[in-house]
Amino acid sequence: MKKHLSFLLLILLPIMASSQRFRQERYKNFDKRLFHFGFMLGYNKADFTVYQEVDAYAKYGLKTLSNEGQPGGQLGILTTMRLGTPVLRLRFIPTLSFQERLLTYSFIDPNGGKDKINEERVNSTNLDFPLMLQFRTKRYNNFTAYTLLGAQYSLDLQSQEKASQNYIDPYVKIKRNDFQGQIGGGVEFFAPYFKFGLELKYSQGISNSFIQDNTFVAKPINSLFNKVWSVSIIFEG
Repeated sequence: MKKHLSFLLLILLPIMASSQRFRQERYKNFDKRLFHFGFMLGYNKADFTVYQEVDAYAKYGLKTLSNEGQPGGQLGILTTMRLGTPVLRLRFIPTLSFQERLLTYSFIDPNGGKDKINEERVNSTNLDFPLMLQFRTKRYNNFTAYTLLGAQYSLDLQSQEKASQNYIDPYVKIKRNDFQGQIGGGVEFFAPYFKFGLELKYSQGISNSFIQDNTFVAKPINSLFNKVWSVSIIFEG
């Protein structure tokens, strides 16, 4: 989280400083329109919130189970509707996102040798449908800031939920459908004919996405919840 915030601040501070020199208000008719459309390009880092089975060490010889977020990307189409006032808007961004998570297992060798390390990569190609409320500040010259609050439905096109398991070389199964709560914020800069924004957002799954199929990589896990950090560039006209 600290890395993402630091990265966003390094980008924003020079732009925010320069925005204070603007005097002529650009794109004056933006806040008068009911609907606005645009697109989003972004980077994401997907991970799991992992809950292990109780006594996984005694039952399955598991010493450690660690999870690590991996980089990914996303592309979305934006629709924004003004809700009576320029400071409150409803935002819908159908998004195609590519995500990867890494689970690393360390098992005891029953013969007394070195621990056995097993890595499982869980890949997803998601269609995300987020619906969010955007609370904006009033414009200062050609700059605004905002916060976001909402939720999304995700459909994992790469999910192997119903695929036959390979018990010789098993993989971690996750569900095809997921629901996530979202919170975020960003800043916007007005050009003469469009609006440019930078946004940081966090998504947290609210339901268990893990499928227990009794393989050696699945037995030590009780539940998995998706979580994603994303940094996006948004163009809106």
